[in-house]
Amino acid sequence: MLGDDSKLDHILCEYYIPNYILVPGSEAKKPLWVPSCPVLVFVNSKSGGQLGGNLLSTYRSVLNTNQVFDLGETKPDKVLHQIYATLGSLKQQGDVLASAIENSLRIIVAGGDGTAGWLLGVISDLKLPHPPPVATVPLGTGNNLPFSFGWGKKNPGTDRQSVFSFLEQVRNANEMKIDSWHIIMRMRAPKEGSCDPIGPLELPHSLHAFHRISQTDKLGMDGYHTFRGGFWNYFSMGLDAQVSYAFHSERKLHPEKFRNQLINQGTYLKLGCTQGWLFGSLFRPSPTNISQLTKVKIMKKQGQWVDLKIPQSIGSIVCLNLPSFSGGFNPWGKPYRKKFLDRGLTPPFVDDGLIEIVGFRNVLHGLVLLAPNGHGYRLAQANAVRFEFKKGAANHTFMRMDGEPWKQPLPADDDTVVVEISHFGQVSMLATPSCRSRSVSDPSSPTACYNEDSNGTDEGETADDFEEKRKFGAADSFKFPDELDIAHLS
Repeated sequence: MLGDDSKLDHILCEYYIPNYILVPGSEAKKPLWVPSCPVLVFVNSKSGGQLGGNLLSTYRSVLNTNQVFDLGETKPDKVLHQIYATLGSLKQQGDVLASAIENSLRIIVAGGDGTAGWLLGVISDLKLPHPPPVATVPLGTGNNLPFSFGWGKKNPGTDRQSVFSFLEQVRNANEMKIDSWHIIMRMRAPKEGSCDPIGPLELPHSLHAFHRISQTDKLGMDGYHTFRGGFWNYFSMGLDAQVSYAFHSERKLHPEKFRNQLINQGTYLKLGCTQGWLFGSLFRPSPTNISQLTKVKIMKKQGQWVDLKIPQSIGSIVCLNLPSFSGGFNPWGKPYRKKFLDRGLTPPFVDDGLIEIVGFRNVLHGLVLLAPNGHGYRLAQANAVRFEFKKGAANHTFMRMDGEPWKQPLPADDDTVVVEISHFGQVSMLATPSCRSRSVSDPSSPTACYNEDSNGTDEGETADDFEEKRKFGAADSFKFPDELDIAHLS
């Protein structure tokens, strides 16, 4: 327990960054110390009801105000570009402090999974010389990213002591690499309507990852629009995304009803029951089942696509990178070791270049996640996945990426909508000792990824390609439109 405020202020100097690094043109007044854990803090002030605003005020009261940013007012791509440009210039002038800060800088982002993904995208696209690792404060509804790395899933305290405790955890946290996943979506251009975004698509602004590819990109095709982006936690399609879409739509219409995490979760469950997932047919395929909507292919060896058979009962499919989905559940689970190896599968590491593909029939099937060792239908592991949609049983489906859902129109004629996911690079996260994610470089990981008891039933890139995927599809950087209301982020 800390003593007085002066002792606390002295310790907080370890996180402090001086103004001459943060504000261009400021007088170079160097501090007498080199901070051991300099941080930049980005807060979605509209997340968590009043919590986001309160947390923003507290961080500004204990750190330099200029190193704490309100994402509703300041875009992170501009902030990081400016700060790293200043650090680079100062280093060339022999500034020792600038060099030390660049090498030890850590980022804190407070918000939902969508907000965290925004920051990860910015860091990936800026191609920084020393990309800073990221710690996530859980201010959203699901909070899958913070939960995966030991930061919890409940909204945090916003008082001075709570902030100091979190900062101390950030200083002691370990860096962990996680895979980044590149996603491309191609569909025919609309005959009528605007093209940015595509008229019938109506992508929400919060789905920041998808933007039109430039006219010089060889992935572009005449008469088609191609979008691309990136994700770090999951991409899902089907009934779970439909529930999420209903939740986000309701929140946009009635934001005053969504100011409490517990109430939000209750509303989410209620929507799950009313969207047909709970009472969908358990004995015969419905028109929304994945196998009737799309053909799925996976790639295990470079350049070799193979068909993935999807059981007719599957109504939702999840491509999972981290061991947390829908508020902390792990759809892959801990499989029985012998059956797992017999199927040619490997432990689910977050940095192995493989993504886990899991299916669910309906919400009743999803409830198995509440049981010890519960899991979904383990379909496959792959380093690329491809969905091909043709005219069929439905004119639309629902998709979701890192908490951000949208309604996706499907072909009405002989066209094909293609969604392709592939591994592309890594980012650095900060992990606490209670981290649930496992790394291939951690000797203790393999034994934690298997369950020795049998519970439940298991059922060549070119240089041009690299350049095309060099960015996650956000023009100069991963950035939102100026008119975006960040209250709509998860």
